[in-house]
Amino acid sequence: MGKADFHMHTSLNDGTATVREVLDYVRDRTDLDVVAITDHDRLTGSYEALELANEYDFDVVAGSEVTTLHGHLLALFIEKPIPMWRPLDWTIGRIHEQGGLAIAVHPFSMLTRSIGFRSFDGIMKDTSPEIYFDAVETFNPSVAGRTCAAKIHRLNKGRFHLPEVGCSDSHHLEGIGTGYTSFPGSTAEDMKKAIMASQTQAFGEYWDFMTHRRIAQLKFRRIGRNWARVGRLAVRAVVGQ
Repeated sequence: MGKADFHMHTSLNDGTATVREVLDYVRDRTDLDVVAITDHDRLTGSYEALELANEYDFDVVAGSEVTTLHGHLLALFIEKPIPMWRPLDWTIGRIHEQGGLAIAVHPFSMLTRSIGFRSFDGIMKDTSPEIYFDAVETFNPSVAGRTCAAKIHRLNKGRFHLPEVGCSDSHHLEGIGTGYTSFPGSTAEDMKKAIMASQTQAFGEYWDFMTHRRIAQLKFRRIGRNWARVGRLAVRAVVGQ
């Protein structure tokens, strides 16, 4: 069985590690077969990862976590960026136009921008052939994912019956692979086929308080470095006038 983690972020967005650092960590510290860089509303990190992919022995998938009007939506196997702040059904349609997968991540969570029950149920009832979720993230190790896990498990088992996936939603290196999807095969194409055939399983370990504290520290340090850089540029601009 293959293992995939296709929900993670880099320093090109709100993560704390570079694309190269992420790929090196996957190679050196995990047994993942497939990964995707899914920075918010951009494919810059995915493009960089794909350019480096031939240096590694695992598959890399292009993806993005798209901000819709109704919450975050994971877009995998896409080639062009999906515009943000559009209706959920419109966004799903644009993903499927590219042959991609539309996956609901951390649904129903109150701690981050997530698809709520009414919007989720609306998509499930939509009769348009291109408007549907390909899967739902039922394991997300962050506190945002943990708080909604029981609800999505209950609703998916009893009502929605969507393929289930697990991902780390990692913004730091140590989190990569702490949530993952198990699937028959080992390649990105195997994973895509398994999701479409509902042959996946979600696994992982929830982060503890110290892990969340570590993430916060890393983010604050990155923010501090960014503001320091902005300050230096401003001083140079003034001095240079």
